[in-house]
Amino acid sequence: MTQQQGFPDDWHQPLRHVRAGELSAETAQTSGMTRHEAISATSVGAQRLWMGETRVPPHTGSGDHHHGDSETAIHVLRGHPVFVFAEHGEEVRLQTGPGDYVFVPPYTPHREENLGAEEAVVLIARSSQEAIVVNLPSLLPQPDRADD
Repeated sequence: MTQQQGFPDDWHQPLRHVRAGELSAETAQTSGMTRHEAISATSVGAQRLWMGETRVPPHTGSGDHHHGDSETAIHVLRGHPVFVFAEHGEEVRLQTGPGDYVFVPPYTPHREENLGAEEAVVLIARSSQEAIVVNLPSLLPQPDRADD
């Protein structure tokens, strides 16, 4: 397939450059934050990786969500975002700062909060090529509503 695309072999494909101003917000979103896609099938032809950034304005929290079967790695670039998840029925808050990393396992409900006066900016890398975002009503499991 590589030779059909005009590349001599798998070892000589060109590098792709996405400039800071070329990131796209045309990706899955959650309230209270904005995701920008940098590396994807759409932007560079990636096949197994998604990478981008998320921005959370000051004094804002995102909606609760998870990322399906994707593992997500987060690197804090600016601000002091708080990552909130549930453990044993209680909310747990991870306080972070620039230079910190956070790992979000597949299907783990979480949200980002920015209690500070500075915009929080994080770099995101996902193990799946698509930007899977499942927005949720809560971090905690919802009771069965079969009786409604």
